[in-house]
Amino acid sequence: LEAGHVAQAWFDGQRPLLTRTLTSLEERLDPQLFFRASRSHLINLRWVQAIEPWRNDGYRVTLRDGHQVEVSRRQAKLLREKLEL
Repeated sequence: LEAGHVAQAWFDGQRPLLTRTLTSLEERLDPQLFFRASRSHLINLRWVQAIEPWRNDGYRVTLRDGHQVEVSRRQAKLLREKLEL
């Protein structure tokens, strides 16, 4: 999911518009399945294909559909703890 005035969510290649803030969506989603990668991205952990070290001690996550999301340095620490990396 990406932030902005309107959040965008990808569902099997489809991209419907949602009229919710990213924070309000995050509050409704299962924290065991979804992770706040940065201020502008939530990721479905079941869709993670690869995680690689990235800029400024962050990570770059590649999803099963090939979409790539940068995980901020602050969130990278939480992701390491969550996934026991």
